[in-house]
Amino acid sequence: MHEAIRVMLNDYRCDTERDYINSLRDILQRLALLGLWRSKFFEHAAFYGGTAIRLLYGLDRFSEDLDFSLRTPDSDFSMNDYSGSLVRELESFGFNVDISTPRAKSPTAIESAFLKADTFTQLLVINTDNEILQGIHKRKLLKIKLEVDTAPPPGFETETRYLLKPIPVPVRAYTLPDMFAGKLHAVLFRKWRNRVKGRDWYDLLWYAGNHPEVHMGHLEARMRQSGDYQDEETLTPQKLRDLLEGTIDELNINLARNEVSPFVRDQQLLDVWSKELFRSAVKQIIHI
Repeated sequence: MHEAIRVMLNDYRCDTERDYINSLRDILQRLALLGLWRSKFFEHAAFYGGTAIRLLYGLDRFSEDLDFSLRTPDSDFSMNDYSGSLVRELESFGFNVDISTPRAKSPTAIESAFLKADTFTQLLVINTDNEILQGIHKRKLLKIKLEVDTAPPPGFETETRYLLKPIPVPVRAYTLPDMFAGKLHAVLFRKWRNRVKGRDWYDLLWYAGNHPEVHMGHLEARMRQSGDYQDEETLTPQKLRDLLEGTIDELNINLARNEVSPFVRDQQLLDVWSKELFRSAVKQIIHI
């Protein structure tokens, strides 16, 4: 095992198969960011979303995907330009990784790439207990989706944050008020078939309790771009609160709790979930 991976693994408490898989994914995400930095990706794009607030700002839940936005729209952008750097970086730390860039079924402003690592092999690399290895199918793949918005809505700001492991890496990211705007847009309008993404609601509580400032201008720009806000008047705090409270009224708490559960180590944090809790969180939002 690479010594840097051994040091990183010591930061996790792994007791179950789920713990090991979450830890492995977290390490791969960090290495992917390192590879992207080496390829000068952050000169053109910024990191945002759940994984960004976990790795850069301290969110206490695991996450699956890496979400990015170009800093200025570019219809010619392609993740293929960065694939080689991603593979080389992960391989330099002893991981056997494939990368693919699937073709979209319909025109989209989202460029995607999927990092695929053999979970069984990677868990061997990090010295997983034999009992856990026996419960993981050898052909099971751990997938990390990289998604880049090539036509981002305007009005956001970015800043440089640092990952310290495996080495210090500067990462260009959305500022927290703009990240919160993106999260509220997801809470209100995410199209996820008939499922509820509990991770959005978990993050809402994190923002409300830790960084409650939301950039209203960027939120409105996102809502208008997606076609979910067509009012001629500016989005006001009261209109936002009404939208959030209406969404909370329709929220299935059990479905939301079950969806986020695999990504949360302390399950007691989910026991207190209720519509009253989320209504209270909405009242803590500071509009800027």
